[in-house]
Amino acid sequence: MLENYLPVIMQAVIALGFAGVMLLMSLLLGKKGKSNPTKESPYECGMKPIGDGAPRFSVKFYVIAMLFVIFDIEVVFLYPWAVQFRDLIQEGPMAFWSICGFAGVLAVAYIYALKKGALNWNA
Repeated sequence: MLENYLPVIMQAVIALGFAGVMLLMSLLLGKKGKSNPTKESPYECGMKPIGDGAPRFSVKFYVIAMLFVIFDIEVVFLYPWAVQFRDLIQEGPMAFWSICGFAGVLAVAYIYALKKGALNWNA
């Protein structure tokens, strides 16, 4: 069994060894750079940077984004079921009742989000 993986193991060892040798040679033979705070500061159109670079977003934005992703994924699960609906119903009523349970859980989650005010933009 090991002889089947021997070429892969050898290639991985050679690749890691090559990467390690190149890093070591770079540290030993490379130039040492000098630190210059002026050159290392961020450039902002000729102005000195003041304040944070990124604006802060409200937590509501992230909650809405997560709810969108969750409900969007639920629709992705409903689509294949809707395409195969006729074939599934001919096999028995179990497919119908399972999707009713799935939609019920989805409805409960939606009502919970509404009650908690997660979809209220003004608050």
